[in-house]
Amino acid sequence: MQTLDCIMGRQSIRRFRDRPVEREVLDRILEAGMAGPSCINARDWYFVAVTDHEVLVRMADANGVPARCLKHAPLGILVCGDLERAFPPARDYWVIDCSIACQNMVLAARDLGVGSVWLGTWPQMERVKAQRDLLHLPSHLVPHSILAMGYPAGDLDRERPQDFEEDKVLFV
Repeated sequence: MQTLDCIMGRQSIRRFRDRPVEREVLDRILEAGMAGPSCINARDWYFVAVTDHEVLVRMADANGVPARCLKHAPLGILVCGDLERAFPPARDYWVIDCSIACQNMVLAARDLGVGSVWLGTWPQMERVKAQRDLLHLPSHLVPHSILAMGYPAGDLDRERPQDFEEDKVLFV
């Protein structure tokens, strides 16, 4: 798939078929996340790949109503910031680094025929704490986002509206 076609064709998928994402496909998606730039190449993210249905249901409940689609997804990836690896003079860059990793993973998923939706966790601290407690994460791992993924129940190639808004750009 061409890069711009992948970017322009990406959409949030919230309904998935009852089919697991193969390990080889998951590994490629995770590799794409790890291929993104990070502040001073700190690679200050950490991924928790979840395929256990009961855990996915509990993650969805912990993240609130917008995450209910996770209850029917075959895969969830919790993206965390790793504060032990964060750049000391600007520790909050982990947030940007995790966002870049998420974007790479949803685009890789799209390219591989896997649907995804990005579910925010950070900076809603009750969600952060709930995910950390649920997965028994150490304090240096901060839950950032959950990516619900799976093979789409509908058409992955449906038409999307154009996103370009010239009035959002200052040309100098």
